[in-house]
Amino acid sequence: MKRLILVINPGNLSTKIAIYDRDHCVFTESIKHTEADLAPFADIPSQREFRKDMILKTLKRRRTAVSRFEAVAARGGLLKPLASGTYAVNSGMVRDLIAAKAGQHAANLGAQIGYDIARMAGITCYIVDPVSVDESWPVARYSGHCLFRRVMLTHALNMKAVARKFAKERRLDYRKTRLLVMHLGTGVSLSIHRWGRMIDAINPREEGTFSMDRSGGLPVMQVARFVIENRLEFSEFERMAFHNGGVYSYLGTLDFVKLRELYLRKDRKAVGVVRAMAYQIAKDAGALATVVDGDVHAILITGGIAHNDFFVEMIRKRIAFIAPVFVYPGEDEMQALAEGVWRVLSHEETARVYR
Repeated sequence: MKRLILVINPGNLSTKIAIYDRDHCVFTESIKHTEADLAPFADIPSQREFRKDMILKTLKRRRTAVSRFEAVAARGGLLKPLASGTYAVNSGMVRDLIAAKAGQHAANLGAQIGYDIARMAGITCYIVDPVSVDESWPVARYSGHCLFRRVMLTHALNMKAVARKFAKERRLDYRKTRLLVMHLGTGVSLSIHRWGRMIDAINPREEGTFSMDRSGGLPVMQVARFVIENRLEFSEFERMAFHNGGVYSYLGTLDFVKLRELYLRKDRKAVGVVRAMAYQIAKDAGALATVVDGDVHAILITGGIAHNDFFVEMIRKRIAFIAPVFVYPGEDEMQALAEGVWRVLSHEETARVYR
């Protein structure tokens, strides 16, 4: 009986793949893509065939035929707002990812490539808790102007997985536990969980703290004046604020290891930036705690930057009064994808239909 799950997770300069036997990892590999490799492609969508071929070559080298897979698990990209869960990838989802109305991102390629490989094997490709998971209650959707609406684009996959893991470890019912979860990575997402849902969150694309390459919430009137006076196209401003913003705009680095070195050497500018980022993260956490009237059972800190104790402590000391703080360093997205698909294959959960 086939039990293997192929997991696909595209990033800007890599495509991570893994093979799981049920929820146990058999092997994992990160296929690196240099800037020179990707230079011939005009945009992210045009990389689809190149990345798919790299995956198939890796599987061939590993002597693993696609016929051995029971399912494919792919990282979900920027889609329309969705409820949390595991979704079967269909042609409509692929069309929406190609159209990229919610924005371009390497993750958009995950379901496209996974769908192609799944069709080759006659199986189903799934995505799990994509970036666009939006479970907010109505009061959280008001933006402050009737023409605009708050949208949730977060690191939902990792945050939901860590929330479930915490509840399972402590034999708690996730649906009855109030959790404040923060993902600290290149981007920083925060979410408040109640009734098994993320009822509010901080979308790092548009609001909240700045992070390594994202500006977060900017002074809107200053921004409007800057865009108009400099006659910026939307794509130019998007790159400025979402790819070249945050720490990169202040210090010219996207590497937290380099930032830590500068901080520990007491570089004056780096110290100010690091303290400001930790300050803003803590401030956002305090704001989200009010959503459940301050009645938070636990605060969970996850993501790659959570490996840095000094930075976590800068945040923890400001928020420990809210609830006990637990740290889950890293972001095991591959495991979370495999587990989400296995819940469907084992009939613990029913796959959702994308419409």
